[in-house]
Amino acid sequence: MKSIAIDASRTFALVICACLLAAPPGARSQDYPTRDIRAISPVAAGSGGDILVRYYSDKLSRLSGKPVIVDNRGGAQGVVGTEVAAHAKPDGYTLLFTPASSMLAAQPHFFKKLPFDPFKDFTSVAPLAWLPFGIAVEAKSPIRSAADLVAHLKKKTGDGIYGAGNNSGIGTAELFKEMAGLRTLQVPYKTAAQGLAALLDGQIDFLVWDATFMSGHVRAGRIRLVAVTSAKRSGSLPEVPTMMESGFPGFEISSWWGLVVPAGTPRPIVDRLAAWMHEISAMEETRAFLAKVATDVMDGTPEQMAVMLKQEYDRWGRIVKLAKIEPQ
Repeated sequence: MKSIAIDASRTFALVICACLLAAPPGARSQDYPTRDIRAISPVAAGSGGDILVRYYSDKLSRLSGKPVIVDNRGGAQGVVGTEVAAHAKPDGYTLLFTPASSMLAAQPHFFKKLPFDPFKDFTSVAPLAWLPFGIAVEAKSPIRSAADLVAHLKKKTGDGIYGAGNNSGIGTAELFKEMAGLRTLQVPYKTAAQGLAALLDGQIDFLVWDATFMSGHVRAGRIRLVAVTSAKRSGSLPEVPTMMESGFPGFEISSWWGLVVPAGTPRPIVDRLAAWMHEISAMEETRAFLAKVATDVMDGTPEQMAVMLKQEYDRWGRIVKLAKIEPQ
């Protein structure tokens, strides 16, 4: 009888374990999070994008009640950190705050092969913020408009030199060249600080970078923006015209950031993260913070972000083709 009782207990324990393992993801996700969360930042520490990652990570930590640790994995124009996130366990404890429009939508058109699939390896959570690229010249330069810049470049041997960093910035500049009929040589820079130093030293004629980095230097009187590349003027740089206003019809390129998680992350966790992102985006503090770094709030559901990514992917395909850029 004792043996039968032991066998029955073991059977009961096995049944309980099986039930727990078979429980739907929602049931296992009810207590999320129960430990620290890792937020991967695919850009260099201290950069404009990293400032956004750290802001949202801090707010998420306060809402979730658990530490959100920022893990900087810069390198290869964001590919290094994105690959790490793509191969992470899909349990909600690894997040990727990413310049989604460039990293997930544009990069596939610039590289022949990437170590991740932007659509198969990630699940969209929420769009967060958008910002334009800026076309900058040295503040003491007599160049005050895109037309002035084109005229200046056409007087130089080979139409001058420009600097840029990631592929989105390069694509922006190459589209400008194509539409203006320029042959300007491109010099790549690993960091925005290097590009700025080259511009101030007169090594390049103009610099293309995101407005988050540019805005502080504009206010400090180091550089002048002749145009922004978004469809509308930046709320924090209202005096700077768009490229379309500057005589380049249809010229619209913006960078936008969003939150994604590894594909397979339980939907209840995705929904919880999305709700927290919505709460952060609705804060007046967030709008004020983003305005200081030439960025504007975006908001949306996981489904809306997924649609945005697909539209952005298709748009970058057209831009790369128009700018005659060959994948590397």
